[in-house]
Amino acid sequence: MKQLNNITTLIFDFGGVIVNLDLPQCIQNFKDLGLNDVEKYLSNFGQSGFFLKWESGGLSIDEFRNEIRSLTTTVLTDKQIDDAWCSFLVDIPVEKIELLKQLRMKFKLLLLSNTNPLHIGVSATKEFRKYGGTMYDFFDRCYLSYEMGMVKPNAEIFEALLIDANVKAEECLFIDDGQKNIDTASKLGIQTYLVTPNDDLFFLLAL
Repeated sequence: MKQLNNITTLIFDFGGVIVNLDLPQCIQNFKDLGLNDVEKYLSNFGQSGFFLKWESGGLSIDEFRNEIRSLTTTVLTDKQIDDAWCSFLVDIPVEKIELLKQLRMKFKLLLLSNTNPLHIGVSATKEFRKYGGTMYDFFDRCYLSYEMGMVKPNAEIFEALLIDANVKAEECLFIDDGQKNIDTASKLGIQTYLVTPNDDLFFLLAL
């Protein structure tokens, strides 16, 4: 692993780093609702089409649901749509929560996520509640794409975070599972770590 130096701030991605994902199940649940080509919009590393607009803050929840309805002739309830979409996020392992607690005693912790109101308001809320708090109890600041009107891997979202959090790029370590996101952060002088499946992140405690 490359040398990591003088880290004061850890910037975590959410999906695939903190929370486990199950894209195949999400796609299958949408197919069961009659959305046969939904997978062309979805990826573990980023969305496209109206899903990307949704995560960029360009669609309300009702507008997102109506976009889903436009892809099928089946009459769908709000709950059916919400349940299918929220099945993308599975769970937050207890060891990730314990890691965050320990890291926060040593570093400033920031969350930077391409996400949307349902994944945060339903899935994330449910998972963090299991551990007696909210997402905001485990991070100093949370930077969410739909609130910022920006998405990774665009440089502007990283630049906005650095300014708002008042941190120096070279003193930050960005932890993400998407190579394009890692590449952008690196170009801005941020130290990076690309997460791979089943990575043990407890090495961060030794930084």
